[in-house]
Amino acid sequence: MRYFRTPSPLERSNLSHSHRHQDRIKTGNSAAGGGDGGGGRRPMPSRGCFQKDPSSPSKPTPSSVRCLSQRQSTQEEQEQGQQRRGGEEEFELERLFSNLNQVTLKREPGSLTSAILLVSGTTVGAGILAIPAVTQESGFLASTVTCILCWVFMVVTGLLIAEVNVRTMCELGSGGVSLVSMAMRTLGRAGVQMASWSYIFIHYALLVAYVARSSDILTNFLGTPLWESASLFSLFLGGICYFGRPRFIGAVNGVLIFGIIISFTALVVVAGGDLHWDALLKANFEAVPRSIPIIALSFVYQNVVPVLCTNLEGNLSKVRTAIILGTAIPLALFLVWNAVILGSITSVQAGLDMIPDPLQQLRSTNGAVGPIVEVFSLLAIATSYIGFVLGLADFLADLLKLPSGQSRPLPYLLTLIPPFILSLLDPDIFFKALDFAGAYGVLVLFGILPVAMSWSDRYLSESSELQKPPELVPGGKLTLSLVIGSAVFVIVSELIENFGHAH
Repeated sequence: MRYFRTPSPLERSNLSHSHRHQDRIKTGNSAAGGGDGGGGRRPMPSRGCFQKDPSSPSKPTPSSVRCLSQRQSTQEEQEQGQQRRGGEEEFELERLFSNLNQVTLKREPGSLTSAILLVSGTTVGAGILAIPAVTQESGFLASTVTCILCWVFMVVTGLLIAEVNVRTMCELGSGGVSLVSMAMRTLGRAGVQMASWSYIFIHYALLVAYVARSSDILTNFLGTPLWESASLFSLFLGGICYFGRPRFIGAVNGVLIFGIIISFTALVVVAGGDLHWDALLKANFEAVPRSIPIIALSFVYQNVVPVLCTNLEGNLSKVRTAIILGTAIPLALFLVWNAVILGSITSVQAGLDMIPDPLQQLRSTNGAVGPIVEVFSLLAIATSYIGFVLGLADFLADLLKLPSGQSRPLPYLLTLIPPFILSLLDPDIFFKALDFAGAYGVLVLFGILPVAMSWSDRYLSESSELQKPPELVPGGKLTLSLVIGSAVFVIVSELIENFGHAH
């Protein structure tokens, strides 16, 4: 779909000096400011886009504005050039919009390196602590195959979310599109309900797990009762989230991440020389299904994909690179972590109703590795806890329709108190909470929902093909069917297993 107008002199100058991107969005009304029809640049919060120029003459010289998502071959460009009507002038826009500094009004394009680190930092969290426990029965080789397959699954669903997000930005004519907005556009109110309740469920389940494990670690360090350790952890980090400004919270998070890197390196160095290499050759694929929910949970990053698409100005090539590389780094980290832990322990006998924890055995049998594991675990939990508290508090504030830009205590109280109480009611809830969040929350919100939104957008939408960016995930309906089928299979298997244990 093309829009015809006479560009202003400033626009001609801007367009003639634009750099080509490998990933350009082929769309009409998105880059042209939604349904406004294209024109001069309008002011927007931290971004710029195009809308109709009121100073344009009533009979403009034919011209068109295109945003292309992928680099085209010379032959394709020649064929398109032959199809242009006489006198038509065509402009190619590099991206959907430009991120602008509100003070200087200069373009501030998103950094690909920062985007990769954002994905990596979001992915590496407390889920890594549970991977050795749920994979020890299947063994390192089988769990490695499972981790790689789960990584592929989560990369695909992240790319699907990015695809739908950019198409939604095309339709709305602006960036900053949330997951709820995407669900409303593609699936209606039913999709919004699914996204909202799954989001709340995941956050509460994980916060319960984080408080339970951190209080256990602090109790071992300080010798205090569990309720005091849980109170200390929740009040300290919760207070940082509530009282701290974004820059201060970012600085705290940076210190925690630096500590994670140091402690992980120390763990690999200390434990690497005492590995039982024969233990790493174990492979029991029959035990793999029970580990999938928590492994999938460990690769969650999709909640930052909308931010990624906005920061990178809708450039799908950069978004794809950020997602693939940003999750490949945690994949390597998970595999090394799993090898070190599984190769450092002897066989563990499982209880009837709980998952045996290899980290607990290391604490009791290896005096050098145990403290390092504890420090790494506490830091990983702290980084995840801060992110999830901020995310859930903002979501609840929006749900309660509280004024934006003001720090209200109610959302934070609703965020901090329920996990604190539930963690004290069941101190061994860490693995249960992670398993439930992975099986029922993550696989619905970041497994079924992205496929449903993409299916609706690709095959049920009435938009013209020229208005749609390209598909980031190849394979069409077959790929989408395999992804959603895998998610449903794991969920049903988990339901059957839980139902069988209940009876």
